[in-house]
Amino acid sequence: MITEKFQSLKDFKLPKDFRGRGRYTVQLWWLVQSVLFGCSPQFMYVWRVKLLKLFGAKIGKGVIIRPTARVTYPWKLSIGDNSWIGDNVVLYSLGEIHIGSDVCISQKSYICAAQHELNVVTFDMKASSVTIEDEVWIASDVFIAPGVVIGKGTVVGARSSVFKDLPGGVIAIGSPAKVTKNRILQPN
Repeated sequence: MITEKFQSLKDFKLPKDFRGRGRYTVQLWWLVQSVLFGCSPQFMYVWRVKLLKLFGAKIGKGVIIRPTARVTYPWKLSIGDNSWIGDNVVLYSLGEIHIGSDVCISQKSYICAAQHELNVVTFDMKASSVTIEDEVWIASDVFIAPGVVIGKGTVVGARSSVFKDLPGGVIAIGSPAKVTKNRILQPN
């Protein structure tokens, strides 16, 4: 029988300044996201980008974000030009999330930028940034783990789980995601 204590959640505490803003700003964002962001009509992309920028997100031109997308801390998010964030995408930005230009993150994908320390009894939280480089397509229902970098032009297939960096210009599928082939463009 195992008698050792592996985790004690009653002793858990977030690291100082982990959220990056005060508790009132965090609560205000969650309220704004629920009401003004989440209830906005589909076509109000510019409105949602303005709300995110108002809370510190760095977002380029021509970005499309659906109203059902969720961003934990906008001040830890950057998105390049002409990128799309689909329905029910979660950008769990407890750490920095960097999304390049011309990136498509399809519906129900989950980008996670923090993790718990599994070998510490207090179950401490650790931020680990995620970088998705330019021209990447994250297909439907993909999980991207903390600390991952996805290289330029890569495609991650539907329902994949990415736990390690992926090089640029490849197609990767599965859980864990594995490179299956190079992404080769056909002439127009």
